[in-house]
Amino acid sequence: MPKKRSGGGLSTTQQAAKFLGVAALSGVVLAGIALPAAGALGLATKGTVEGFDEIPANLQTPPLSQRTTILDSKGGLIASVYSRDRTVVKLKDISPYMQQAIVAIEDARFYEHGAIDLKGILRALNRNVQAGGTAQGASTLTQQYVKNVFVEEAGDDPDKVAQATQQTMGRKIQELKYAIQVEEKLGKKRILENYLNITFFGQQAYGVEAASQRYFSKSAKDLTLEESALLAGLVQSPTYYTPVNAPERATKRRNIVLQRMADVGSITQAEADKAKANPIKLKVKKPKNGCITAVSGAGFFCDYVRNVFLTDPAFGKTKEDRAKIWNRGGLTV
Repeated sequence: MPKKRSGGGLSTTQQAAKFLGVAALSGVVLAGIALPAAGALGLATKGTVEGFDEIPANLQTPPLSQRTTILDSKGGLIASVYSRDRTVVKLKDISPYMQQAIVAIEDARFYEHGAIDLKGILRALNRNVQAGGTAQGASTLTQQYVKNVFVEEAGDDPDKVAQATQQTMGRKIQELKYAIQVEEKLGKKRILENYLNITFFGQQAYGVEAASQRYFSKSAKDLTLEESALLAGLVQSPTYYTPVNAPERATKRRNIVLQRMADVGSITQAEADKAKANPIKLKVKKPKNGCITAVSGAGFFCDYVRNVFLTDPAFGKTKEDRAKIWNRGGLTV
C-alpha cells in the first residue's frame, strides 16, 4: 500500500491512484494501456471494472429545457416563459470561431482522442503532482457534456444538482462509461453541437444561442472571433469571468482563449494579437421571463394560457406531468 508523506500530504503514488483510479474501463484494464504497471499506482482494478459493468447501458438524455413563446392571434409576441433560457440550434448555425474557441480552450485534442484522453490524463497528473494538488483536470468535452446532462436532468432540485456534480470516484466512472457510449453513438460533430447547446454561460443563459443574444444581441452564427473567445472563456466560471460585472477578468480570460487558439493552429498569431488589442464590446439584452414581463395589457392572457396548460389533462395525465412539460418549455402557444 502507498504511504503518506510526512506532513499529511499524499504521496505521488497516491495522487496517481486517485487520479487514474477510473482507468479500468469498458471491460479492459485501461491502466495497462496507459502505463506499464497499473499495480505500481495502487489501482483497485477488479472493483473498478465490476462497478463499471453495473452501470446502466444507455445514458438517458431528456429534451433540453427551452423558452416557451406565447403569441397573439396575429403572431405577435405576448411573453416568453422559461425555467432555463435556451434556444437549441444546429452546429451549422454556430459561428466556426465559436466552435474552434471552445475546443481550443476546453479540449484541444477533441478530434484526435476518444471519450478518454490518455495523454491529457497523464499530462494533468504530472502537473498535479508537481503542484502538490489538483491544478489541472483532464475531462474531455464528451465527459463535460455527460456531466451537463446529469445537471440538466436534475433541474432545479438542489439535492439532485449536488448529486449530479459531486466529485466522487463512482460519479467519475459513471461519466466515463457514458462518455464512451456517447462517442460511439453520436460522433464528434453531434457531441460538439450538444455541448454548445447545453452549457451554461452565465447571466441566465443556457446554450450558445441564448448566450450570444444575452451578451451581444445577435445570433450565435454571427459571433466574431473576439466574441467567441469571450463566450468560450466563460464556461470555466461564468460568474467569475462575467464581462458584465468583471470586464478586466473577462478580458484576460478572453485573451487566454485567443492565445490558446493560436497555439493549436485554429487562428494565426497575428489574428490573436489583433483580437487581443480590441476592447470587449457588449450589447447586453436584459432577459424577460414570465407573464409579469408580457407586453402591455397582455399579462392576463399569459396567465390564462399557463393556467389552462397546467390544468387540462390533454397536456399531461397528472399535474406533475403537465408542470414538467411546461417547465421544460420549447413550446409555441
